[in-house]
Amino acid sequence: MRAVLLGTAAGGGFPQWNCACRLCASARRGSPGVPARGQDGLAVSADDHNWYLLNASPDLPAQLAATPALAPGPGLRDTPVRGVLLTDAELDHTLGLMLLRGAPDLRVYAPEPVIDALSEAFPVRGLLDSYAEWSWQPVRAGEPLTVHGLVVTAYPVSGKRPRYAASAAAGDDWVVAYRIEDPATGRVLVYAPCLASWPDTFDELTAGADAVLLDGTFFTAGELAEQAGRPAPPGAGATTPMGHLPITGPGGSLDRIRERTGVRWIYTHLNNTNPLLDAGSPHRQALAEAGAQVLDDGTELRI
Repeated sequence: MRAVLLGTAAGGGFPQWNCACRLCASARRGSPGVPARGQDGLAVSADDHNWYLLNASPDLPAQLAATPALAPGPGLRDTPVRGVLLTDAELDHTLGLMLLRGAPDLRVYAPEPVIDALSEAFPVRGLLDSYAEWSWQPVRAGEPLTVHGLVVTAYPVSGKRPRYAASAAAGDDWVVAYRIEDPATGRVLVYAPCLASWPDTFDELTAGADAVLLDGTFFTAGELAEQAGRPAPPGAGATTPMGHLPITGPGGSLDRIRERTGVRWIYTHLNNTNPLLDAGSPHRQALAEAGAQVLDDGTELRI
């Protein structure tokens, strides 16, 4: 299985267009060890010819252009992109669908609430139907689906709805992680860029995995407040106000990683406040000592 990290930043990318914080300023200056990053996304393939995108960010055209394996051809309008697997309905993971509107026969897989949101609250589906006939297929928890040699299984990890769908029915499957298996090799990749907590089912999801791309939005639960000059909210540690499990602090993911060896843990979806964006930071060193990594956009994994 080949996997390419198309983007590794959270919504807004890095540097964020409306942010003048120290990290964003360093990235704009081209400071060593602080590279710019596009919004989170992944591409996977079992055969080097049929590729599936996991999420579709607004940065997708540039990400596709920067990835030789996803170049169009051999025909004039051929593309190796066969479909998109959505983890959620957030704008930074779905706006890129509009930029794929010229692709015929594209398949979109997503939890049912996400498809409903993209049909009603944010009617992307109807708009895209005007350009090309796509297949929209709900994914259900624990039910494997096969896509060109890869077996993909969705696991619900959060009930967080996007703001535009705040009035939609609640449910625990608004956000999923994907376990991607290559039956030809037995290798497994897990993609979990949005994780509100570490439920018991997440251990089942990552069992036997070779690599896990994990929610690294915030290093601490209070870093957004600290950047704004406010004290961290009481009890901060178990989760953040934006519904992401922090890396450190009580209940953070890094302590869990230390207990689970034999897996390549890779943090993605980094917010512009996250000190891990600086490769020379002591935070990055602490991460390495715990057995985890941060990789640059465009990194290819052979799994």
